[in-house]
Amino acid sequence: MSSKHRNIEKRKYQFTEKISTQIWHEHPCPENPYLPQSAYCYGYDLLELINKRSYTDVFYLIFRGELPTLEQSDLLEKLMVALINPGPRHPATRGAMIAGVGKTDPSLILPISLSIFSGTHVGAGCIEEAMIFMSENIDKNPGILAKNLLSNSKPPSEGDWHPAPGFGSRFNGIDMLTHEFAKRLSCMLGAGPALQWGEEFATSLKPHGIGWLVTGVAAATFCDLGFHPRVGPGLFQLLCAPGLLAHGIELANKPFTAMPFPSDKDYLIEDE
Repeated sequence: MSSKHRNIEKRKYQFTEKISTQIWHEHPCPENPYLPQSAYCYGYDLLELINKRSYTDVFYLIFRGELPTLEQSDLLEKLMVALINPGPRHPATRGAMIAGVGKTDPSLILPISLSIFSGTHVGAGCIEEAMIFMSENIDKNPGILAKNLLSNSKPPSEGDWHPAPGFGSRFNGIDMLTHEFAKRLSCMLGAGPALQWGEEFATSLKPHGIGWLVTGVAAATFCDLGFHPRVGPGLFQLLCAPGLLAHGIELANKPFTAMPFPSDKDYLIEDE
């Protein structure tokens, strides 16, 4: 058996000699250069931030490169509270609960649930698309756009109807709690055009049994706070992570019988 070798060109990439970042700067200890003596986030001393700023402020800073205004900080904090728990009906939460009751190592409960949460079913996988949708349509009349989208889209024979990213039905109905989130956030001083446009758009959809999804509310708020669409999915995961972990840990010390198990009559075995 013979093998043929073909000439492979040498790669022409010029790689940087060291990693650089604008986000973080550390001053090394004189005794050990691998340990930091001080740290700065976008030029702000971390110790000063600990003394004078909230977690919400520093969360905003590390992703935006600047500290938020009081109104922006308040809006982000209220969104954090609204998103803190996707709830036990969400597939990612169920994944965390199953991992917990199944005696999975506690350090793996959150990664397991977040891998499910990264999907497009009311998950992080559709946040970027929703942010782009709002950014591209923010200058359009929401009522006319809703009418055009609905005329070009039909409800599926099964499951929920999502005619626009971040908007649709949930369990074949309107998620009224999410609508209340959006209503309260859009009235805040830090709210901007995305939340206000989304409110009008959701109102136009309501007669058809569809409206805001929680992904849409998150996306609109991220837009108003100036976050880039590429950052949105990760932000959504971070803000919803506490609830996922809490549900998993809650069942970690319980027997596996604490979760329901499908009975024989729930299995469908088709004849050949």
